Parts: sequence; structure tokens; C-alpha cells
Amino acid sequence: MTTTFDTPRVGVAVVTAEEEEVAATAVSWGAIFAGAIAAVAITLILLLLGSGIGLSVISPWYGAGVTATTLGLSAVIWLVVVQWLSSALGGFLAGRLRTKWTGLHTHEVGFRDTAHGLLAWSLATVAGAVLLGSITMAGVGAAAKGVTDVAAGAATGAAQAGVQSATGATADPLGYVVDSMFRSAGAPDTARTDYRSEAVRIVAHSIQDGKVALAPEDRTYLAQLVSARAGISQADAEKRVDTLVAQANEAQTKIRAAADEARKRTAQLSIMLALSMAIGAFVASAAAAYGGSVRDSS
Repeated sequence: MTTTFDTPRVGVAVVTAEEEEVAATAVSWGAIFAGAIAAVAITLILLLLGSGIGLSVISPWYGAGVTATTLGLSAVIWLVVVQWLSSALGGFLAGRLRTKWTGLHTHEVGFRDTAHGLLAWSLATVAGAVLLGSITMAGVGAAAKGVTDVAAGAATGAAQAGVQSATGATADPLGYVVDSMFRSAGAPDTARTDYRSEAVRIVAHSIQDGKVALAPEDRTYLAQLVSARAGISQADAEKRVDTLVAQANEAQTKIRAAADEARKRTAQLSIMLALSMAIGAFVASAAAAYGGSVRDSS
């Protein structure tokens, strides 16, 4: 009688049902969600920490605290650090928490670990964008409501007082034409009370390409108004008109320069944040691969 014994074959891996299911899907959403939640949580903590540090180094008193340039540069650097740290933690957890696979090639395991880190980073980024968008929309809605309330109150007060603003006087597109029709060839009437509104309409009509360019007849007429109301000579009144035009154009130039500088700064910040996010995706993927190697070696 021959007795046979069942002996395990050397080199054959024993794969559990759970591992077969994971290997079949190739994606462990539980690990991805865990890494994404951890990344979002560490981002919030670090942002609160950065806000506290920023508030502690600024001061409303003149000459105290850091400058606005230093604060802005520090804030950008801190955002980059937050992006990298949160990505590294989320990616490491996404790779480390996955079920250990057997029967797969080492390169395939590394690729899947890397992909899990990238997916965890993507999920955290989308969740952060949705959260930031909801907060921003809530703030914009509150600000819009406040502006509407203030505007409604101001309009009600103006209506009750029976006062028309100078900007309201420029709303009539025919105001300038009608005013020019009633211009007198002689000296202006000093008893008039609407000379300010007419002057505003003349200046507003003379704006071309963002600059005030008075026609010769308009310049002369404005100088006559100024001379009659201020009691000065025509030459001095023309100097005041020229000074007004120069100041208005200088103010427009400063506004355009500030807007252009803000545009450049915004573009630089956007490019820097985009590069930081791309590096964050790489950090998350590398951290997930490292987490997977730690998992397999344990």
C-alpha cells in the first residue's frame, strides 16, 4: 500500500480572495480616499498655521511689522510648502494602506502605487477647489448683498434729499449737445448754480481712449466759467483748466499702471501655483511608490 503526502509546491504564491478582488480592480478607492482626506486635513491645518504666523508678523502701526512685499512673498512660499507636504502625506498613505499584492511583477506594483498617489492628489485637489469655491461664492454673495444694501440706502437718501450727483449728470448722452446749444457768446452768468454739472459733462464728453482731450472751444468755455465763478483772469482760468486736464490724465495713467502691475503679479502667481501643483502631483506619486515599497518590505 502506497501512502501519498500532499506537499506544497515551492515558489507558488497563495493569493487570498481579498487580494484577488483588489488585483482584479487594480484600484483601491479606500486607500485613495484616505490619502485625499489626510491631504485636505493637513492642508487646512497648515493654512491656519500660516494665517496665524502672518497675523503675528504684521502690524497696523506705521513702520512696525513686515512689509507687504515680504508678506506676499512669504505667503506664496508657504502655499508651495503646504502643497508639497500635504501631497507627500496623502500619497504615502495612499500607497502604504493598499493591500499587499502577490503574483504581480515588481514594475506593475510600482506603477499601481504611483497611480494611487496621483489619484489621491487629484481627489484632494478637486475637493479643495470645491471647498474654496463654496467659501468664495459665499463671501462674494455676502459682499454683493452688502453693496446692494448700501447702494439702495444711498439711492433712497439721495431721493429724499432731492440731490443729483455729478456722475448722474453725465448719464444723459445729449447733455453735452444741449449745453453747447445754449452757450452764450458773452460772459457766463455768475448767478448760475449748475455750472459744476455742465463742466462735468464737458470733461466727460472729452474723454477719448481713457484720456481727457478738450476741444479748443470747450477749453475756452470752461475757462470762462472758471473766470466768472472764481473772479480771476481768463489766462489764470485757462491754467486751472489745463491743470485739471493734466491731473485727470495723470490719475488715469496711474490707474492703468496699477492695473497692469496687478495683471503681471497675478499671472506670475498663477504660473507659480500651477508649477507648484504639478510638483505636488509628482511628490504624491513618488511618496505613494515609497509607501508601497515600505508596505511590501514589511
